[in-house]
Amino acid sequence: MSRRAMVFAVPWFVYIVRCRDGSLYTGATNDLDKRVRAHNEGKGARYTRARRPVVLVFSRRARDMGSALRAEYRLKQLTRAEKLELTSAPLRARAVTRLKRRRA
Repeated sequence: MSRRAMVFAVPWFVYIVRCRDGSLYTGATNDLDKRVRAHNEGKGARYTRARRPVVLVFSRRARDMGSALRAEYRLKQLTRAEKLELTSAPLRARAVTRLKRRRA
């Protein structure tokens, strides 16, 4: 299987983790469990290394890598309050990200 085919065959996710200090980190991955584990082992993003442990508070499946990266970008554009709203009401995820897209 080609690399391009694998990018489209593997499920991708966009996620938000809450760090020990209460801050939120947003990312995209094709293996959610492995990525959260990497964050907690200090092998994830530099930002989360000093803020362990992290807890997964939001995730959403994406069609492919491109969709996941675009969703990650949109989530990173949200304010902290909007991200907190997402983590407390995940069913509104699409509405909030669409809202942000319209504002831009």
